[in-house]
Amino acid sequence: MTPQELKNSILQLAIQGKLVDQLPEEGTGEELYQQIQAEKQRLIKVGTIKKEKPFEPITDEEKPYEIPENWIWTRFGELGSYKKGPFGSALTKGMFVPKGNGTVKVYEQKNAIQKDAHIGDYYITREYFETKMSGFEVHPGDVIVSCAGTIGETYVLPEEIEQGIINQALMRMQLFKPIYIPYFLVFFDVVLKQNVRASSKGSAIKNIPPFEVLKNYIVPIPPLAEQKRIVTKIEELLPYIDRYEQAWSKLEDFNKRFPSDMQKSILQMAIQGKLVEQRQEEGTGEELYQQIQAEKQRLIKAGTIKKEKPLPEITEDEKPFDIPDSWKWVRLGDAVSVLGGKRIPAGRTLITDDTGHKYIRISDMKNGSVLMDNLMYVPEDIYPTISKYIINKEDIYITVAGTIGKVGKIPDELDGANLTENADRLVFFMLDQDWLIKCLESSIAQMQIADATTKVGQPKLAIKRIQEMVIPIPPRAEQKRIVAKLEEILPLCERLKQL
Repeated sequence: MTPQELKNSILQLAIQGKLVDQLPEEGTGEELYQQIQAEKQRLIKVGTIKKEKPFEPITDEEKPYEIPENWIWTRFGELGSYKKGPFGSALTKGMFVPKGNGTVKVYEQKNAIQKDAHIGDYYITREYFETKMSGFEVHPGDVIVSCAGTIGETYVLPEEIEQGIINQALMRMQLFKPIYIPYFLVFFDVVLKQNVRASSKGSAIKNIPPFEVLKNYIVPIPPLAEQKRIVTKIEELLPYIDRYEQAWSKLEDFNKRFPSDMQKSILQMAIQGKLVEQRQEEGTGEELYQQIQAEKQRLIKAGTIKKEKPLPEITEDEKPFDIPDSWKWVRLGDAVSVLGGKRIPAGRTLITDDTGHKYIRISDMKNGSVLMDNLMYVPEDIYPTISKYIINKEDIYITVAGTIGKVGKIPDELDGANLTENADRLVFFMLDQDWLIKCLESSIAQMQIADATTKVGQPKLAIKRIQEMVIPIPPRAEQKRIVAKLEEILPLCERLKQL
C-alpha cells in the first residue's frame, strides 16, 4: 500500500463513521443540517446569497455506503455558496497593474496549491474591481480551490489577507455555519478530488466539473462534535503516515538506484555487514569459527563425518570486499560438510507407488524448497544401494547440474529422503540456516559458483569447488538479526518491483 493509499483508506474510514465512536450526547447530523439550513435562509434574507432551486431528494441508489444512524446524507450544494473565477476575457494579463495604494490582489492557483496567501504579484485597479469584479471577492475563512491542472487543492484563507479576487483557475467556497471546515475538507480530499478527477473534462489539463454536477455530489454529515473528533483523530494519525511515507520514499529511492537488481543489492549489503549494526556483546566470527572446528573434530572422532584434506589458506586477492572487524572470511568447506547425492542404478526407474523411500529430483527443487505434488519413490529392491545418500531437514541443498547454484531447505515431510546426484547436501555446524542460504544466494557466492562450474560437456559443479568457495561469517546472533532484517525488507522490494 502506497502512503497515499494508506492516507486515503484512513480518510475513507473517517467519512464512513468508522474512525471514531458515535456518542448519543453529541446529537445528530439532522439537527446540524437544520442549523445549516437556518443559516442559509438568513444569508438569503439579507441578500448575501441568492435563493436557488431546491435539490432533488437523495435516492438510496446514490448512497455509496452505509453511514451511522445519527448521520445524514445531504447535497454538496446545501452546505455553502460556490463561485468560479471570472470567465474568459473578463480578466486577462493585460488588465494587471503594479501593486499600489489603489489596487486589489488577484489570487492565483499557486496560492491554493502552496497554501500561502502572500505569494503572487497580480493586481487590478480598484475601479475595475468595483465595477466588474466585486462578485469574485474573497474573505478570511473562504476556501479557495485549484480548478485546472493540479485540481482539487484547497486552502482556507487566513485572517489579515489582502483584499482580493479569485482568478479563472480558482473556485471560491463559502461554507455555511456551523459546518466544520476541516471536516468538510476531509470529505473533499477523499471523494470530491477522486470523483472530480475521474469525471473532469479535457485530456492534458483537467478541470472541475460544472456546478450542476459538483453541487449534486452527496456528503455524509455527522454531528458537529463528532466532526471535530474525526479531524482530531486524523491529525493524530498523520505523523505515522508521514513516517511511513519517509520509509517508502527511501525504499523507492533505493529501487530507482538499483532498478534491475534491487534484491541482489540488498543481499550484498547484508553479507558485507552493512544492513545491521555490529554489537560487541555478540562475540566475533573468529570465535564462532573456532567453535565450528571443535564441533567438526568431535563429529570426526565419533565417526559421524569423515576427516577431509585441509583447504588452502584464503589469500587477500580472494577477499572481494572489506567486512567488519568482528567478521571472518572462511572456506565454505571449513564451515560445512559437502556430501553428494546418488542416482539410481542404470536401467532402473523411479516409481509413483509409495514405497516409503522418497527421492528428491532436481526438478522438485523450486523457490528455495522442494515441491511435494509430483514426488517419486525408490523401488524397495534397489533402495539398499542408495540408502546412505540422503538429506535431512537441518541441511541445505545446492544444485550442481542442470540449473546450478540454487539453494534451499528440505520440508519436514522429506526429512531423510534420498537425494539426486544432481544436487549436494550441505551439512553445516553452528551457522544459522537462513543466513547461510542468503549468503549462498548473494552475488559474491553465485559468481564463485559460476566460475567454478565446468564448461566442458555437461556443466557440473564439483564438491571440491564448493568446498573452496569463500564466504564471510558474522557472529551467530548477528546472522539472525540480518535474516530478520532481510525478511522485513525483501517483501517490500517485491511490491515495489510490481508498481
